Amino acid sequence: METVQLSYPLPQDGRPDDSAKVLAIGDFDGVHLGHREVIQRAVERGAELQLPAAIMTFHPHPRQVLGMDKYTKLLTPLAAKQELLRQLQVDTTYVVDFSESFMRVTPEQFVEHMLVPMKVSTVFVGFDFTFGYKGAGTPDTLCDLAKGRFAVEVVRPFHRNGEKVSSTLIRECLLRGDIAEANALLARPYRLEGTVVHGDGRGRTIGFPTANLEVSQPYVIPANGVYAVQVTVGGRKVGGVMNVGVKPTFVTGLTQPALEAHLFDFHETIYGEDVQVELLAFIREERRFASVQELISQIGQDADQARSILAARKTIQNS
Repeated sequence: METVQLSYPLPQDGRPDDSAKVLAIGDFDGVHLGHREVIQRAVERGAELQLPAAIMTFHPHPRQVLGMDKYTKLLTPLAAKQELLRQLQVDTTYVVDFSESFMRVTPEQFVEHMLVPMKVSTVFVGFDFTFGYKGAGTPDTLCDLAKGRFAVEVVRPFHRNGEKVSSTLIRECLLRGDIAEANALLARPYRLEGTVVHGDGRGRTIGFPTANLEVSQPYVIPANGVYAVQVTVGGRKVGGVMNVGVKPTFVTGLTQPALEAHLFDFHETIYGEDVQVELLAFIREERRFASVQELISQIGQDADQARSILAARKTIQNS
């Protein structure tokens, strides 16, 4: 998959990517089931028309530029989103610079100076797609502005258990610790990426050494608690149990959650290594223990439960 950076306005001619194409437009934060429906429709139409299938997305996230605080953290920062799009057989991802000046572009200007120069054949959008200054453009607006120069297909909402799948819903699931539902909506385990850094070394002294993760991008961090995880390090997948939280048994006043993963049957030194952590299941809430021995006993139980979860998952995958 090729990634092309774009900024408004596009030149009206002479672009190297001005051949006809099918285009899906959206933020696609999470690349969840609803997004996949839009993207898959574009990929299928591209195959039918023998045209490349492309994605247009925006960076930074439009709601970040608009100052919506909860969108300072993302389900899939740009690099993670690009990797997921690559897996969906997208030929090209166009990343549009979403600046304050671009935010003021009208729906008409967006069509005339972005879509028309790209020679789009068909544009796919979700039913709730908005574009242009203050979100004035809707799918109906896009159809009107196309003026027969390109087709517009609007994809209906994707529902699970009677509820519309959305990035907002997934955020809510993560922030209440419902990792099972978040993963179901994403059609994959929720993943964090970062670097292993030095911690306080306390885990090793109590028999449970941990890899301390410093996330590399502004991810949505799930609710404080203990999770069964699968960690990819050095090309290997290793099961483990991870605590997300403020370590109340040992620390007071910590506000930013620490991410500490105990990896099963793993004894290598990996400080400075980049790792990926997939959250598979929520085990329990974080809490303060009356003694270190009580904490050690609970961590042992958490580890046993995580091992069982990982074993059951492996059985399902192999069946």
